[in-house]
Amino acid sequence: MARPCRRGLAAAGAGRTSTMKVSMASASNALEVDGSSVDKLVEGVIKFMDSEKESVQNCVTPRKPRVLLAASGSVAAIKFSSLCHSFSDWAEVKAVATKSSLHFIDKPSMPKDVVLYTEEDEWSTWKRIGDNVLHIELRKWADVMVIAPLSANTLAKIAGGLCDNLLTCIVRAWDFDKPLFVAPAMNTFMWTNPFTERHINSITELGISLVPPITKRLACGDYGNGAMAEPSLIHSTVRLSFESHAPSSQTNKGV
Repeated sequence: MARPCRRGLAAAGAGRTSTMKVSMASASNALEVDGSSVDKLVEGVIKFMDSEKESVQNCVTPRKPRVLLAASGSVAAIKFSSLCHSFSDWAEVKAVATKSSLHFIDKPSMPKDVVLYTEEDEWSTWKRIGDNVLHIELRKWADVMVIAPLSANTLAKIAGGLCDNLLTCIVRAWDFDKPLFVAPAMNTFMWTNPFTERHINSITELGISLVPPITKRLACGDYGNGAMAEPSLIHSTVRLSFESHAPSSQTNKGV
């Protein structure tokens, strides 16, 4: 029998070595792929656990109610900063002020964490199609809205569906499945005027809740009914109503 030549044996050996290298490279690549898959799996598990942890935390510690406070043009707006302080201990608060109400609001005394939006903000925050519209964003954000003081003029606008400023635009876009409270403030002669009764009836039909005015010495010197309820009474009325109707998971009674 003829013996294979050394050159043939060498070639065969080289072929087997090459095959082994290819196999080892393939195995190495497979390990790398498997390692990448494991990393992705671990990353997915971590993200899932983080989301579950956040969900549990939200159940244990519900967020504060979101209260939108608004002031219209009445001298009672001098108490608006006090009203904001009353609510800010219990709720997350944002505020809206009409142009005429700014004549009475003491801005430096407002809570530092409460943003006060004005008519100028309605226009300056919008630049082009697709930008957020402020009165719509505030309507979406709020769980409850409180207008205090509510002037005779703004009462008439709301009753008639007018929306010519930031405050009335929010009301016109309001979801009346969410609570909206008003605390009127005006002279006694204006409060007892037949128009006021009609307007109060109109907004009550919409589901707006009234915090009635009180009788006292008014800013003009007259004595009678029409003064805005005290901020502490407005706060307690709104809070009691909200907490009695909201699911327990959406209230923060510990504050």
